Amino acid sequence: MDIEATNSPDMPVKKEVVPCGTTVHQEKPFVYTLTSKFRTELCDFCFKKKAQALSKCSGCKYVYYCDRGCQKQGWAVHKSECKYLKLIVPRVLPDAARMLFRLIKRLENGGGSYKGYYGEKNYRMWRDLMSHYAELKDDKRRMEHMESLYEVLTEFFQGELLPNIVEFMGLYGRMCVNSFSICNQELQTLGSGIYIGASIIDHSCRPNAVATFEGTTLIIRTLEELPYLDWSKIKISYIDLMASTKERQKELLDSYYFLCDCPKCSEVENRAEMFGAMCPNCEAGVLIEEKQCSKCLKKLSKEFINEFESVLEFTEMHLASMKDTAYVDVCKVCLKKHHKLLYKHHLRHVKILDTAFESAIDLSNFDQALEYGLQLIENYHKYYPTIHPLTGLLHLKLCKLLLYKNQVKEGINHLKRAANILKITHGLGSSLYRNELVPLIQECRSMLGVK
Repeated sequence: MDIEATNSPDMPVKKEVVPCGTTVHQEKPFVYTLTSKFRTELCDFCFKKKAQALSKCSGCKYVYYCDRGCQKQGWAVHKSECKYLKLIVPRVLPDAARMLFRLIKRLENGGGSYKGYYGEKNYRMWRDLMSHYAELKDDKRRMEHMESLYEVLTEFFQGELLPNIVEFMGLYGRMCVNSFSICNQELQTLGSGIYIGASIIDHSCRPNAVATFEGTTLIIRTLEELPYLDWSKIKISYIDLMASTKERQKELLDSYYFLCDCPKCSEVENRAEMFGAMCPNCEAGVLIEEKQCSKCLKKLSKEFINEFESVLEFTEMHLASMKDTAYVDVCKVCLKKHHKLLYKHHLRHVKILDTAFESAIDLSNFDQALEYGLQLIENYHKYYPTIHPLTGLLHLKLCKLLLYKNQVKEGINHLKRAANILKITHGLGSSLYRNELVPLIQECRSMLGVK
């Protein structure tokens, strides 16, 4: 098999050209928090899940650690919140409130002089981060959120002095705009953190770099060869790219207060494929508002249009309701309604298909998951860049599902594709590659009788 299984250094080679798959930046967080959803399942310090039971902090009985080693390392940060968390149990502190508390204490303890390096000599400091005060003041949704957090922390601080509301707004704005979602190797969000050095990196809907994590350490790797390392040219994606230009621009404007004008946002989209129905006559994508297929010129009936709009509304409603918890049975109903109605690349159809795939895996319904995953591949390659971690992970999951079905040849094909992507996005030395890819490569070689 032509799959690489060796380790190689990931740090950048000191030469002018920066090869594809080069680690150009690594950084520990300035401040971070584990999301409360996982507080009893993952270590509050390293975000790892241990086979044995986690140890609860004897003081607050709120946070959990792998062992005494992690508890000792985490104490420098946790000690300031421990006595307060003890008083609120069994209530749970909102994640953003805990992040702000830790941020306030970090800055009180000299964090304002902290230098977040990017490259050997360049660095940023807390004061270099933009608060977006003017935009925040006009953002009703975030102002209400900020005010509620201020009330929560006023109670949490038990009468201790909080920053005044103007200073608090500056902290809140910087947190909102500069936080990274800390993910595991499968890109599941575990918490959030502020990485001051990495905050220099701008967004593009056609990124040339990607952010991944080993524990809480942020790693930036290149997705293409660069002529030289220029930090103004390094671009990552702040958002999920499986969306239309209008949707991406709205999300970026709402969350980060800028209108994206990257090359991808300037391209003409095939809206008939992204939002269209499937023509009953020739199965091409057709926009409902045009009422006629541009390919075969067949007109759409009023009944077909009404059914399309009804199914789309039904799908939108369930997508909104499944943001936190997905239900495979609901997905099945949606997909059944989509058949011969929504075009195969319709964004809402793909979202439901994606949700159904992950839900089926969670329920160990591997036959159904394989069916959904094979339908997803074409859509992932359509909406994500050629090299993207989500695409690599999808190929990896398909490999496992196919090997489970004893379809070795097809499984190996997806494993090769996964390896070719993930060695760039995550690196040969990553825990994902070492713990997931390498054992699968060895298993497949054994199946083929290759030593």
